[in-house]
Amino acid sequence: MALDPGVQNAWRGRANARLPPEVNRILFVRNLPFKITAEELYDLFGRYGAIRQIRKGNTKDTRGTAFVVYEDIYDAKNACDNLSGFHVLDRYLIVLYYQPNKQTKKVLLEKQQEELEQIKAKFASSQQ
Repeated sequence: MALDPGVQNAWRGRANARLPPEVNRILFVRNLPFKITAEELYDLFGRYGAIRQIRKGNTKDTRGTAFVVYEDIYDAKNACDNLSGFHVLDRYLIVLYYQPNKQTKKVLLEKQQEELEQIKAKFASSQQ
């Protein structure tokens, strides 16, 4: 099956485009309205390409956030470019590329703080 020449040129230009290093297929979305449904998120983000997965935060600390995973990195870039600052249900979306190093650092810091609190508790109980 041969592709239309216009489609071939679009793919060729897309494959040769250099993306910044922070661009990836996973988007982190903040400032979501609490009442937005997963279906509405799929409708909104699905306009920009095939979505592999959406994970919506539902705990006290993660409400108003979501991770959106696209099949294609160029679709994720397009969604990030177009939906950052997008107005939804009286909120302006903050759409960022997922940065695993920042997430890992945050988890490690929380774990270290927890261990420090345990050491403090042991020390305080041994002093009594």
